[in-house]
Amino acid sequence: MAGKSRLSDWLRRRSGDGDDRADAAPAARSREDLRREDLLLSAAAATFSLAPAAHPSGVSGYRCSCDRIGCPTPGMHPVSFAWASQATTDPEKITHWLRGQPLANFITPTGSSHDVLDVPAGAGRIALARLATEDASAVGPVASYSSERLLFFTATRGTPVDENEWWPCELDCHPETLDEHPGLRWHCRGSYVLLPPSRLPSGDGVEWLPGHGPDRALPDPLPLLEILNDASSQMGHQPEAAAWPL
Repeated sequence: MAGKSRLSDWLRRRSGDGDDRADAAPAARSREDLRREDLLLSAAAATFSLAPAAHPSGVSGYRCSCDRIGCPTPGMHPVSFAWASQATTDPEKITHWLRGQPLANFITPTGSSHDVLDVPAGAGRIALARLATEDASAVGPVASYSSERLLFFTATRGTPVDENEWWPCELDCHPETLDEHPGLRWHCRGSYVLLPPSRLPSGDGVEWLPGHGPDRALPDPLPLLEILNDASSQMGHQPEAAAWPL
């Protein structure tokens, strides 16, 4: 029995992957894990498909769990290259991932059930203040990405009945083009965002804003785009004319 106990302790330390949470009290871990599970299953119930992502790891907090030397996006990329087809809303599959990968972040692909308008936090809060007095129903789920950006979830434009009706937009943002869009970004087909309650290498996280969780209705992206664009312009992020939908 003593040998079995030592083996169990070793396996628990290995599953922690060097993270301080591996040494936390079991009760504390359970509360955090239950909250995490509830948030992710709530997102799946709201039609946001999920796939596992890497997580920050190591003593410094800046090494990625993928163990890739020089990983350019530590803790912020999917585990599988097949993330788009792997993503699901199936609660049994998601629960299996959660129990098997207790430290993993999760991403949600955009361009299927939803898109995301991603703006600097200052611009996002200007827009939220304006919409609170003009049309609060124009705002759906909103997540904070650290203290730097806000993610506005909207209905998607990425899956029209007629493929020829899909219109391009220079604001479209994909994981490899994030640096090209410091102001307003539109995550649609071929992109993804981290879902709450993901952890970032900085020690910050991705969290739903109070009152703006995944249960809110997804708004039309175009009216919201106009307001976010105005707010971004006030913050000094002015998109070029070509950035507007054709």
